[in-house]
Order: sequence, then C-alpha cells, then structure tokens
Amino acid sequence: MDTSTKIAVIGGGSWATANIKMLTDNRNPKEIFWWMRDEENIEHIKKYKHNGSYLSSIEIKVPATNITSNLAEVVEKCDMILLNIPAAFLKEVLSTLNPDSFKGKKVISAIKGFIPEDNMIIGEFMNKSFQIPFEDIVVLSGPCHAEEVALEKLSYLTIASPDQALATEFANLVNTRYIKTNVSDDIYGTEYAAVLKNIYAVASGICHGVGYGDNFQSVLISNAIQEISRFVNAVHPIDRDIKESAYLGDLLVTAYSQFSRNRTFGNMIGKGYNVRSAQLEMNMVAEGYYASKSLHHINKQYKVNMPICRAVYAILYEKHSPSIEMKLLADQLS
Repeated sequence: MDTSTKIAVIGGGSWATANIKMLTDNRNPKEIFWWMRDEENIEHIKKYKHNGSYLSSIEIKVPATNITSNLAEVVEKCDMILLNIPAAFLKEVLSTLNPDSFKGKKVISAIKGFIPEDNMIIGEFMNKSFQIPFEDIVVLSGPCHAEEVALEKLSYLTIASPDQALATEFANLVNTRYIKTNVSDDIYGTEYAAVLKNIYAVASGICHGVGYGDNFQSVLISNAIQEISRFVNAVHPIDRDIKESAYLGDLLVTAYSQFSRNRTFGNMIGKGYNVRSAQLEMNMVAEGYYASKSLHHINKQYKVNMPICRAVYAILYEKHSPSIEMKLLADQLS
C-alpha cells in the first residue's frame, strides 16, 4: 500500500462519521482529511475528539489540522475523495468545484440517493458534471448501518468499480476486525439497488404505521426484491445475483432495522404525520423521500412494473391516504 495515499471524507453526518472510524481503525497507512460545513461542529471535534451531533461515542482519531470547512483545499490535497453528503445537497456542496478540481482523483460514493434535479445516481452525476471516468469511480454499498459500525458489530460492505484493482485498493483501506468487504464490478446495479431499497424501507415503515404485521411485511419485501431485480436488469442488464448482500442484504436491513431512518420516516407517515413534520422531528435526511420522486421520473423511460414504488410516490407526493394506498397495494402483491 502506498504510504502517500491521502483520502478525504466529505460530509459530517452519521455515515461520514462511521466511515472515519473504519478508515482510522484500518491499519494500512494513509492520511485522512475530513471536510464538513459546520464550523461549530469542527471546533467541537477538534477539542473533544468526537462528533457532538452524530455517533458521539466514536473517538475521532483524525488530526485536528486535517479537519476543515475548506472544500477546495481538501480535494486538492487528496488522491481519493469519499463523498458522504445527502444526495439532495451534493450539487450545492460541490458547486464551487469544477472538472479540474477532480482531475486525477478517485471518487468513492457512499451516498445512497439520486440527485433530485437531474434524476441521476451519483456515479452518473460525477461523470457528467465533473468528467470523471467511470473507471475512477467507486460505489460503497451493502447492509451496513452507521450505528452498528459505531458499536463495532460485524458488518459487510460491497466495493464496486469497473476497475477491480481500484475497488480492491479501497477495500484494503476500510477492512477492519468488524468490517468485511466484497469487490464487485456492478457499479450500476449496486448503486441503483442501494437507492431503491430506501424507497422500500419507507414502504415498510408506512405499512407498520397503518397497522400491518410481520406476515405482510415479509410479502412486501419479497415483492420489493423482485422489483429491484426487474429495474436494475432493465437499466443495466448484466449477469448478477440479486440475492447477494449488496442487493438483498441491504434491502433487508434497511426495511427491518431499528436504525433505519427511512423505515422510521415511513412509520411516521403511516401514523398520520405529513412529510414536513416527519422530516423536522427526525432531524435527519431520509433518502427514500427524494428517491421516490426521482425514480418515478426515471421509470417513465424504462416502464418497469413497480407497484410498491408507485404506492410510495402516491402517498408522499400525491397525498394519497396511506391506509387506502396500502390496501390497494396489498391486492397487487403475491
């Protein structure tokens, strides 16, 4: 491993904080930089060695001099840029940068969402907006909640890139006692599946909120993985096993886990909260809300049969009754 490897984590939330922990607990030599917008939080981390807003139990081992709000400086210094901003805000955060800023850089996306205005997955957006070759893009996916990383619970990540050597290189930077990694070349399938599972987690939460039980949940998620399979095969038809952890595993944990913010958001919608109230009470971004609208527009092109996604969109954006919409959905599942 090249001891000069410099990696920047862009973002200050729970998953970014968990990524910082993985990178610093990994023993391979590297220098880590951390960008976040909030100056107050930066000063808190520098002084107290933990993120006061997210996963505060994690000891931050990044040198204080490497934690900053100067994005251009961090990107210029580093070889690898790990993006960990909610998809809805990524365009704004990167607005001061240009293709030259990323020339020669490797970009890793740990974001599980669509760019709302462009209805693109992150890899496509970075390729089109900043002219980054797909061979220099890595997608980080898999069933891995930040809260369990903080607790050092055994977790699995899938590292996907058309360049298998690059995927392996990044995997070697995050492997730890509690993080196991798999390498994949399915950059489209893993990223789309990682976004879609958030919509299904919202559906799972809505169903729970309106009173459906575990029996129905199992049917819902069985149908959800079929929808994911149909969609990713329409968008990028290659030989893939949809039962692997990057697809089915990520769906299961996001639909069922107590740590799933998308399930929590859906549960509140099912119980009668409106979208804004649910968002304010959570104080965290549920990517499935934004993804639902983007997927609705993207699927106008592909016309894949996706009744669960359609029901979630109808509830969130067309203000249909959650209980009525779920009842109609139940008649379409098997």
